[in-house]
Formats: sequence, structure tokens, C-alpha cells
Amino acid sequence: MQYGILSIIPPLVTIVLALVLKNVFVSLLVGIFLACLILAGGNVFLGLNNTFYGLVDTFASSGNTIVIMSMFLIGALIYLIERSGGIEGFVDIMVKKRGIIKSKRAANLFTWLLGILVFTSGSLSCMVTGSVSRPLNDSLKVSHEKAAFLVHTTSTPWCVLFPLSGWLASMTGYLVSGGVAEADSINTLIASIPLNFYCIVAVLFALFCSISQKDFGPMKKAEQRVNETGMLDDPNSLSDDAKEPNVPVSGAKPRACNMLVPMAVMIVTILAVLTVTGNGNPTQGAGMQALLWGCMISLLVICVMCMVQKLYTLDQLVNEVIKGMSSMLPIACVLLCGFTMGTLVKSLDTGNYLSSIFMQFLTPALLPVLTFIIAMLLSFATGTSMGTMAIMATIALPMAINMGVSVPLVAGAMFGGSIFGDHASPISDTTIMSCATTGCNIIDHVKTQMPYVCGFAAVSMVLYVVAGFVL
Repeated sequence: MQYGILSIIPPLVTIVLALVLKNVFVSLLVGIFLACLILAGGNVFLGLNNTFYGLVDTFASSGNTIVIMSMFLIGALIYLIERSGGIEGFVDIMVKKRGIIKSKRAANLFTWLLGILVFTSGSLSCMVTGSVSRPLNDSLKVSHEKAAFLVHTTSTPWCVLFPLSGWLASMTGYLVSGGVAEADSINTLIASIPLNFYCIVAVLFALFCSISQKDFGPMKKAEQRVNETGMLDDPNSLSDDAKEPNVPVSGAKPRACNMLVPMAVMIVTILAVLTVTGNGNPTQGAGMQALLWGCMISLLVICVMCMVQKLYTLDQLVNEVIKGMSSMLPIACVLLCGFTMGTLVKSLDTGNYLSSIFMQFLTPALLPVLTFIIAMLLSFATGTSMGTMAIMATIALPMAINMGVSVPLVAGAMFGGSIFGDHASPISDTTIMSCATTGCNIIDHVKTQMPYVCGFAAVSMVLYVVAGFVL
């Protein structure tokens, strides 16, 4: 059955509600209900019933279930690493090298490098990098605006480029929800990473600023202020929202091995399973199976380490694992709705309908840049990158498939545009966390880094236009 213009109502309403309510979960639920209502021919009760069972049926896909299950396992893993002193131990190793850092350039590089090394979570990266580097940056007179920029730019932008964490499960899940075959999701994700121009430009520019000590616009004025007056903050700004990072990450003895060993085990396990299932070729391996094995084995390893170190009794350990899993519940719910929405959009044949419309006046080569721009606007307004990915995946990826456009290129544009909002929006959690740990006023942070992020976006748009015609 052809639903025509009705097929675009659910995703369109979802986007509008996300902009208005700034709540992706509720927006997706409304969109799912509208899709079920259309498929039910306007029968409200049947639409409600199909909404409930649509969410349940999402688990019929082993790939969907593995992704959601992996999210919970990774949540438990990161939580145990934190609570067992793994983060603090890792930080201690880095801090012991402080003696060789004697200049502002070295302090900037230390901040950038630490942000790169803590790649498991954007929020965790902001917390650890900001907290550890702040005393060093303050003593060497690095403005709080510059410190916040470096901390923020090496958080989620880098997590997406190096997604050996919960991002791997999320990003592959979004690709699957957009119509990419489960068996091809890992390979498609890997292929999209070098095409995520926004995140690449952002991370490299932060490195350039650290090495060259060259800044522009409001950021340059902030650095001049601290050089001339020694004031780390704009005297006209209130910094009450900049909280002192005095609370330790955990009460356990710092042990770097509690972070390094489980993460190394996860990487080795994923690569091993990919190699075995791919008959010697990791790129042809079973990505979902590798992800599940990597999560389970690494979680088992950190659990054994906690027991051997006598940090918890068995009952306490089980409770801690459950607490860690619960931290991923909001993301898992968004993923569940994203999967369900993707299935319904396919049933409505929205991708084919939109393709038939845009093919009349939109060159397929412009789809990547259009995807990037829409994802930018949505993520900036909502302050959430994952929520934007969940929405955009069900719209942009089916269009790319139907229009014959490079799926990795469109995926890279979708991921990069989604990160823009997380990076630039004042309501983003990583924006708030970056300011809290570096002591920077939120408005000052947004004001000084906005020319930078807009520049990254402009460069990315040009690259997507070029790549759209070349690839």
C-alpha cells in the first residue's frame, strides 16, 4: 500500500517535537504512535496496540537485542572501572609526568592528549580531563575558555572517531535502524569514520591550536586577557556555575590496571572474534557477535579483578553491576524507540517517497551536505547527539540507499552533524560538564568556541558538497 504524503508525517512530527520539547524520547514515542496509527488505517485503539507491540517486536531482531544488551554491559563495565579506582589510577600515571610540563603549550598538549586517551564516554572524558588538567592549566595561566574548548573538543568528537565504547553499539544500532544490514553495520561504521569531516577537523584544529598557540576571535581575546592581567575568567562573568572538582571519582585505591586491562581485553576480544568469524579477515567478521563477546569478557575480567582485590563481596558486586547498567537506561530507551521508528518508516516506505520527491529537484550528490545541515540544526536545538542520530538515521540512510548515494558518506555526515550540537549547544551535557570541571562560565565557553565550531561546520559543508559529487 502506498501512503504518500502520510508517510512523512511521523518523522516530521518527531523532528518538530524534538525541537520544541527538547526531549527525543517523548518525540520518538509520539512519532511511533503516529506511524502505527497510519498503518492501522486511523484506528486509534489498533494504533495504540501496535505501538506497544512494535516496541516489543523490536527485540525479535537479534541484532537490536545485542546492541541494547551491549549498552547495559558497557555501562556496568565503565561504572566498575570508575568505582574500582581504575580512572584515578590512570590519572595518577598521567599526573606523575607533570614535571616535564613547564609551558602553556605543554599544558595544552597534555589536556588534548588526556582527552584523547579517555575515549570511553564523552561525559567521563570531560570529567576526567577537566578535573586533572585544571590545576596544571591554572598554574600555567591557560584561560578557562581555552581549557574548556580543549576538554570539550576531545570528548564526544573523539569518541565518535574512536568508538571502542558504548558509542560502537549505539552507532552500529543507528545504522541498522536506517536500513543497513546487520552484517554490514560494523564495516559501514568503519568506512564512515574518515568521512566524518566535522569531528576530524575539530580534533585536529584543537591539536593545531595547542601546538601553534594561535587563537582567533573571542578566544584570542581571552588568552590576551590572561596574559596581560592574569585573570583566568572574564571579570564581567559570573562563574558560580563552575563547580570545583573536589569530589574524587571513587574511594578505592587508584589502580591504573583496573582501567587498562579491561579495555585492552575488550579491544583484543573484539578483534579476535572478528578475525575468527571472518576466516582471518577482521573486516568480514561478525560485528555484532564480536561486540557482545568483547563486552561480556571485559566485564567478566573487571569483576574478577574486583573480587581478587577484595573490593566487593559477591552480593555487593552484583549490585554494582546493576547500578552500572542502570546508567545506560536512558540511552537504551532512545535506541529502542529508534529501532522501532526505523522499522515503521520502512513499512510506510518513507524513504522511497522522499526519494521520489527529492529526485525531481535535489541532486543525489547534495544529500550528504543536506543531511549534515539538518543534523546540525536538530542537535543544536536539542543538545543531544545520540537522539539526533536516532531520528536522522531513519530518514537520511534509507534515502541514501534508495538514491544510490554512498551510505558511509551520508552516515559520516549524520554522525558529524549530530556531534555539532553536542559540541556547540549550551544545553548539552558535555558543554555543562566541560565548564564545571574547568571552571569556565558556560556563556563564555559557548561565545569563545562558537566561531571555531561554526568554522568546522563550514569546512565540513564544503567537503560534503565535494565528496557528494566525487564519491
